[in-house]
Amino acid sequence: MTAFALSPLDTLLVALVVLFVGRELARRVPALERSNVPHAVFGGVLCALVVLGLRQMADVEVRFAPDLRDVLLLAFFATIGLTGRLRALMRGGRPFLIVCGFTIVLLLAQNVAGIGMATGFGLHPFLGLQAGSISFVGGPGTAAAWGKVGMEMGVAGAMEVGLACATIAVVAGGLVAAPVTGWIIERHRLRAAAEVGSHHPLWEVPAQDRRMVRVDEILGTMLVLALCVVIGSHVNAWLKPLVPGVPGFLTAMFVAIVITNVADALKLSISDAAVEHLGELALELFLAMAIMSVQLWTIAQLAGPIIAISIVQIVLTCALCVFVLFRMLGRDYDAAVTVGGVIGFGVSSMPVAMATMDNLSARYGPSPKALLTISLAGAFFVDFANALVVQGMLRLPLFR
Repeated sequence: MTAFALSPLDTLLVALVVLFVGRELARRVPALERSNVPHAVFGGVLCALVVLGLRQMADVEVRFAPDLRDVLLLAFFATIGLTGRLRALMRGGRPFLIVCGFTIVLLLAQNVAGIGMATGFGLHPFLGLQAGSISFVGGPGTAAAWGKVGMEMGVAGAMEVGLACATIAVVAGGLVAAPVTGWIIERHRLRAAAEVGSHHPLWEVPAQDRRMVRVDEILGTMLVLALCVVIGSHVNAWLKPLVPGVPGFLTAMFVAIVITNVADALKLSISDAAVEHLGELALELFLAMAIMSVQLWTIAQLAGPIIAISIVQIVLTCALCVFVLFRMLGRDYDAAVTVGGVIGFGVSSMPVAMATMDNLSARYGPSPKALLTISLAGAFFVDFANALVVQGMLRLPLFR
């Protein structure tokens, strides 16, 4: 077999083409745009199919350079950390604390189910984690990040299984979150406090986000991200002898959390809009590079277990939200819309959660309390808790 190894710059060029192809596909096919699947997934899958075709028909293997992909991964998780302002989290109140506590239970349940089924299929337990909260709560970016960890552990198919499950999750979340929540609202005959179509200040876009982001804000944010990545790398190297196996993106996120809260205490401003844009760019490029490198011939061998575990995770998440979380939150309209948001990010991603609540509000009426609760939980806590739970489970004797 003839092998072609692309340089980091060649890989970046292909990733940019993949992104543009994915965006064009989404623009031309409305159903793809409505699915809330990241554009990089569409283009990345097409590229992976081309690579598969070259391997099967021309006996040519294409190898992409991972260098830039790894840096983008650290930058993306640093942007998540920069949103973790403790002052903002304190505004959530009792519903926020309930959602946070329930999220930890959900993470553990998904991982126990994933590990149990993976073991039952005779697979490595790490693949159960990949088919658990890593993919279903974390999404494609988190699945690719932990896939890299799995590859370093020597787990065959770690990246491929994670990305396959995460893609199924993103699509499934958009299909089940709103219908399940609508069923709760209609079954219990719940009504919003405000009329459909009415506005609330929480729903309005802040003035800071409506204006264009200035170049100096982008440069300043890039400097902060670079500090997070570099300091995080040094912290990771220092921790390795003490706590082996801590992934680099986790320390980068922790450093970012410290920096953003110190800046907040000192009244120093970090542009939220610039952080959001740079995080989106880093995630899209990272996903494009990760998905176009997926070895589809590996996924084909695991299609049955992947589909079976994914179905169980979706049913488990919906059941816990409907029969446990809804009761904990008080069984009212705000509780139902909050459940819709949790199903959204518990099965899929935060964009699906926000889209679900937006659709529910347009049909049944607004729920500012639910929006605030899910925004606070999803902006920072969910990814933070997911990383800690997965890292803790990797300490179990099962993985040694």
